[in-house]
Amino acid sequence: MAQNLSGSPVRKRPVRRRPKLDRPNPIDVHVGARVRLRRTLLGLSQEKLGEAIGLTFQQVQKYERGANRIGASRLWELSGVLDVPVQFFFSEMSPDTVEAMRQIQQSQGLSPPPAVAFEAEPMARRETLELVRAYYRIAEPAVRRRLFELTKALAPAESDDATDN
Repeated sequence: MAQNLSGSPVRKRPVRRRPKLDRPNPIDVHVGARVRLRRTLLGLSQEKLGEAIGLTFQQVQKYERGANRIGASRLWELSGVLDVPVQFFFSEMSPDTVEAMRQIQQSQGLSPPPAVAFEAEPMARRETLELVRAYYRIAEPAVRRRLFELTKALAPAESDDATDN
């Protein structure tokens, strides 16, 4: 048995570990999917992203699948390389993901996390990327410009506060 400085025996505290799940944690899967989404929006390969943060493409692949948990410092690093705030990785979380996490926590005797609603970031959505790519595939600048004007006309007007200034 270990002893302290005075020679008295020291009891080791039991280490409380998180129980191993059969499948990846739903939050890890969501965060990984957001990494993959942003990487593809930027047109980066797994290999290029890995090089930027000092990882192999296999490790990036595991992060994206949620098979490996992304630590806080690595998430911070990814946010810099992918040019998004850290909260981007947690945004647009489905109610199913939140509910799955609550069930896991309750099964472990933990209180559920507070419900947090994240606003969707339009510039980070796949739909935005597809729209921009399709727009720039239109060869004629005049046609592109007319489509742009049509889109603006169809969109709801901005709030009166923004247009009155």
